[in-house]
Amino acid sequence: MATRQSVDEYLQRCTDALDYARDQYKTGMKQEHYNETEYTKALQQLEDAVNDINHLSLSANDQQQDQLYRMRLQLQQVQNEMILKGDTER
Repeated sequence: MATRQSVDEYLQRCTDALDYARDQYKTGMKQEHYNETEYTKALQQLEDAVNDINHLSLSANDQQQDQLYRMRLQLQQVQNEMILKGDTER
């Protein structure tokens, strides 16, 4: 079973990844040509976080699974927005 501390720490890392991705998304929206390396790095962090959440959910209790599920939805929403924005730039 996942400990409360490990879930809390992981949720904080996900929040950090979300903040970084949102910053890169905003930067990309402001600039005609955005920093593709940083943008791609942010997308990779989001993908890694989603995959890790899926793995962590297997050992989580019901309340933790709910927290992880809600975080996964946030991660995937930002990920989808960034992918769609990236496709319109090409």
